[in-house]
Amino acid sequence: MATNKEELSLLGVIGSPFVCRVQIALKLKGIEYKFLQENMANKSELLLKYNPVHKKIPVFVHNEKPIAESLIIIEYIDETWNQNPILPSHPYQKALARFWSKFIDDKVVGAAWKAFMTVDEKEREKNTEEVLEALQFLENEIKDKFFGGEEIGLVDIAAVFIAFWVPIFQEIGGLRLFPSDKFPKLYEWSQELINHPVVKEVLPPRDPVFAFFKARYESLVASK
Repeated sequence: MATNKEELSLLGVIGSPFVCRVQIALKLKGIEYKFLQENMANKSELLLKYNPVHKKIPVFVHNEKPIAESLIIIEYIDETWNQNPILPSHPYQKALARFWSKFIDDKVVGAAWKAFMTVDEKEREKNTEEVLEALQFLENEIKDKFFGGEEIGLVDIAAVFIAFWVPIFQEIGGLRLFPSDKFPKLYEWSQELINHPVVKEVLPPRDPVFAFFKARYESLVASK
């Protein structure tokens, strides 16, 4: 259990889906922390000290003890602060939540990014198909308002990338990554998620995120 005297900080970048995951978990728990903005082009000594292996964000620091990787951080937060549980209590349901959260990272995140950040048509098509195949599994899996039931849980937090970032990639790149007609349940879920009071408060403003990725994409196209 956490004590009253806490030193909590989060190293991250505004606009990162992985940092946003941790921010949602912290907000759900009602935990106050210090946000330390990183510059990934010129990584701070603090980041290199706390995450020397991957040198990536997010890094959550609790009383000088660093934890890296967004899904691991969320589990740590959930086990440290008991209020508003994020993972199910039943071992089987907990295992399923872990499975689908990892599935999103393994099958959706990488493929969506590759589909967006390539000008090779065959690569775009291949990765788009991978995303569509993965989303079909999630479309079949969602049974309630959220993956976590009536309240958001680990899978919903992991899938914020699908709800907020994938539509941005889709619009900028002229892709068909997340068509609402093909995935009606998942689309409805995505709207519920991004309009959830906690998520809405934590999500970065869409316009600057859109502008950032549009500039990245236009630079890619120009270099073709």
